[in-house]
Amino acid sequence: MPQTFHDAPAWFRRALDVPYTDCNTTVDGAGIHYLAWGEPGRPGLVFVHGGAAHAHWWTHVAAQFAAVYRVVAIDLSGHGDSDRRDEYSLDRWCSEVMAVADDADMAGAPIVIGHSMGGLVTLATASAHGDRIAGAVVMDSPVSAPDPELESARRTQFRDPKVYPDTATAIGRFRTVPEQDHYEPCVMDHVAAMSLRPTDGGVTWKFDPRIFMPRRSAANELLPDITCRVALFRAEHGLVTPGIGAYMYEQLGRVAPVIEIPLAGHHLMLDQPLLVVTALRTLFADWEHSVPFERD
Repeated sequence: MPQTFHDAPAWFRRALDVPYTDCNTTVDGAGIHYLAWGEPGRPGLVFVHGGAAHAHWWTHVAAQFAAVYRVVAIDLSGHGDSDRRDEYSLDRWCSEVMAVADDADMAGAPIVIGHSMGGLVTLATASAHGDRIAGAVVMDSPVSAPDPELESARRTQFRDPKVYPDTATAIGRFRTVPEQDHYEPCVMDHVAAMSLRPTDGGVTWKFDPRIFMPRRSAANELLPDITCRVALFRAEHGLVTPGIGAYMYEQLGRVAPVIEIPLAGHHLMLDQPLLVVTALRTLFADWEHSVPFERD
């Protein structure tokens, strides 16, 4: 961890102090990096970041499950410290998620948790590999409206990543897409610092701008095929409106709970991380002790 956070909340400092391992596996010729917490051989959780993000967007959340689970957070190809590809596809990202789950030595089928674009990857993984995962949690990933990260990237922000003279300048310029009214400052500083790589003339962002070029399968085409357990998290001030949440609930056969995270914007792990942790713990406890509804 390149920073110190003496003034950060105690829960955040404790989360960053949880030991993790930098791991790598290979999928279709590309090296895929992931972070791993907790002892091997435990039930598994796989966290999937959004577009242009990376595994460390989840560090302060994922680490809080390390006492009970084998927890991993993936860098999808073209993101973070994973290799870049000539072409990207939703199917290949799904293969990367499953390959990381297999490589991380988990007990049984894992639960996959994805945010925004990572939620679409999670839905696609549930559709294609539902018999190999124990459940899917999709966080503020609208399926009846354009993906905001994808659309914004095609227009402006992500097309040509800027070069900054030093890390401090880059951290000061770090913004999310879409922007929102509130963030936890310590979380933002950590995520921003872990988003950078050295380049000629200074530092720049790690993601490959070509990740936004491919057209991805419409998520609403995936929903009717999903038979594993699914839960939908919507942010109160996010992109999944009550109407979109109701649409997704219907398309999933009326068996997937829609859970609102109060006060949260779209990037809910950046502004309401403890509410996200509490909601996930509650959901997992229920899933461990209940029988899932069967969709018609």
